[in-house]
Amino acid sequence: MIGTEEKYLKISDLNEYIKVMFEENSFFHKIYLKGEISNFKNHTRGHLYFTLKDETSRISAVMFYNNAVHLNFKPEDGMNVLVEGRISCYPAQGTYQIYVDSMEVDGLGNLYLEYEKLKKKLESEGLFDPKYKKPIPKYPKKIGIITAPTGAAIRDILSTIKRRYPICETILFPSLVQGDFAAPEIVRQIKKANEYDLDVIICGRGGGSIEDLWAFNEEIVARAIFASKIPIISAVGHEVDFTIADFVADLRAPTPTGAAELAVPTKFDIECLLSEKKRQLNTLIKNHLKRKMDRVKNLKSSFILKNPMTLYELKEQKLDLLMENLHKNMLAKIKESESKLEYIKQNAILKHPLASFERTKNNIMIYQEKLKTNIINLLNQKSHEHQLLLNTLKLVNPLNILEKGYSLVTKDGKIVREENKIQINDKIEIKLAKTELKAIVKEKKEWKI
Repeated sequence: MIGTEEKYLKISDLNEYIKVMFEENSFFHKIYLKGEISNFKNHTRGHLYFTLKDETSRISAVMFYNNAVHLNFKPEDGMNVLVEGRISCYPAQGTYQIYVDSMEVDGLGNLYLEYEKLKKKLESEGLFDPKYKKPIPKYPKKIGIITAPTGAAIRDILSTIKRRYPICETILFPSLVQGDFAAPEIVRQIKKANEYDLDVIICGRGGGSIEDLWAFNEEIVARAIFASKIPIISAVGHEVDFTIADFVADLRAPTPTGAAELAVPTKFDIECLLSEKKRQLNTLIKNHLKRKMDRVKNLKSSFILKNPMTLYELKEQKLDLLMENLHKNMLAKIKESESKLEYIKQNAILKHPLASFERTKNNIMIYQEKLKTNIINLLNQKSHEHQLLLNTLKLVNPLNILEKGYSLVTKDGKIVREENKIQINDKIEIKLAKTELKAIVKEKKEWKI
């Protein structure tokens, strides 16, 4: 036994003591750390648990939901971050950790997040879609260049174009390509270049850090490139550098020199093209001349040219045949007309014109007699039907019953059908067969049949 039992502390007491030491030391109340996230875990309740590490050390970290909800990015393993928080001990496990109050992406990582966010946005809007890419002309006459007026980029572009395709005209649209004012300046020059009669535009700059190239990751630059009516070749940085401008441009070049090479052909390409066109033209001329010579040869050897009188004789024969056919047709036409005239002369109407008139007159008289008879019969029929209707109406006329001794009693213009409708001193009208009486009721008396 090393000592009495009182010398030994409980583990929980030791951890609580260490926790109090952390909390009483103001140095640990506000700690700023930077490091790489690993073992990241997003708890279902919204708390974030992870490890912060550098080249040689690590520390556990926790960020509770009430602070994590304010993050503007999604933490993940491998991300470099800057955190602010306090150091304390977690007694249950005997470990110390940082309780994170705020966190942001470290340096270049923050720019990368902005880059990825804008890239996804523009891609979803279709600005990267190949169907909107305008073709680059093979043999441009005039090229616009948007870049800094000094530096390696403009020298490389101009020297490459002059070496490869010296007949091409170039126009420089000088612009800032780095710094806060670069993006608006690039946009302005793109719009200005679209006012010129250009075949293609090269837009870019030489290599540099991500901050140096950032103007070509700005949304306003991307939209200006997309809106350009003239095709644009993007030439930003080195081959490994990719900017938003590269994705929106009609063609992406790995370097400014590469952009010039993509924009113009070489003299060798032109010489090859001219040689091929010359060969094709010579072939076409030879084939055309051969066809014409064959045609002349055929004409020279033709029977008609060797015997020109044959052509005249054929025409004479054809003329004789036509004259003969014309004569036959004229005689046939005259004969047909004479036959028609003879038929007309023999027509009965011309010989006896009054006979037709008398027949028509007799027919009219017959029709008149038939019409008269039909009208009389119809009138008699309608008269008989009219009398039948009158008799029917007389039978159903309610006033005819008055001739049998009945009367019709009315009060205020309405027929009285019930005795309770009439009271003493009421004025009534009594209609007989041929007389109408007006009376005042003096007495009511019931009677039975």
